[in-house]
Amino acid sequence: MRKKVTVVGSGNVGASTAMRIADRELADVVMTDILEGIPQGKGLDLLQAGPIVASDSHVKGTNDYKDTAGSDIVVVTAGFPRKPGMSRDDLLMKNYEVIKATTEQIVANSPNAILVMVTNPLDAMCQVALRVSKFPKQRVIGMAGVLDSARFRTFIAEALNVSVENVQAFVLGGHGDEMVPSVRYTSVGGIPLTDLLDAATIDAIVKRTRGGGGEIVKYLGTGSAFYAPSAAATEMVEAILKDKKKILPCAAYLEGEYGINGLFVGVPCKLGANGIEQVYEVKLTAEEQAALNKSAAAVRELVDIIKRVNPADA
Repeated sequence: MRKKVTVVGSGNVGASTAMRIADRELADVVMTDILEGIPQGKGLDLLQAGPIVASDSHVKGTNDYKDTAGSDIVVVTAGFPRKPGMSRDDLLMKNYEVIKATTEQIVANSPNAILVMVTNPLDAMCQVALRVSKFPKQRVIGMAGVLDSARFRTFIAEALNVSVENVQAFVLGGHGDEMVPSVRYTSVGGIPLTDLLDAATIDAIVKRTRGGGGEIVKYLGTGSAFYAPSAAATEMVEAILKDKKKILPCAAYLEGEYGINGLFVGVPCKLGANGIEQVYEVKLTAEEQAALNKSAAAVRELVDIIKRVNPADA
């Protein structure tokens, strides 16, 4: 039986994700949205690209969650986008309501699905989805680390004028300004980054990585990034559907790992058919642990705000 992936939200991120999944023939795709006509039109457009890109994946757009029933994976991109000057945190209560309602529909129609969350503020929205769905923690995963790590790797490759494929790196922590690009574990063709770039250049790259999403928002003016986020979500979907056991940085619900308890934080994870199959605890220096704790504290602040509004959902 062919796999089925639902993408919630037919905006730039959702439509791009649906396109990447269909183009790579990873699964049949259902794209749903509250806007009438938009998912249907985009779904039909993507379907008609099949003969050109040699893909037999079926794509359907809908406003009815019944069409999403039995999905293996649900990628949640629905929500309000960031605007210039708006932090991810500003989106908190706007998108809380969206994610709560969306998760309830997902559970009703696809109770065995794995959730890949994309909506910002990412880590806090994962927390809402976990509490509302009551799914096992390994089946609620946040897309943040793959994207942030890709930005980090891109800037390193540019600085060294090398292939992005040579750069191995990951970013820890929440998907926000306090994220922790792991310099000590970064290498280029097996060579430690600190052997190739001076401290000032590395610090500048770390700073740009932390502000990577905001930089794009500033340029676009009326939207946020979508090409790289959709690529990141698709990589996670592929790892799960193909049971690749691929190690990727993802937002995972921690219960004591890294000294963090009861919170979604970005860490290296093994992704396979069961979702998050293992969380890897890398050894951190005292300085790195302090930075991770600071990032986790920023996430906890958002979760605490949601708790005050609705204790059951955070």
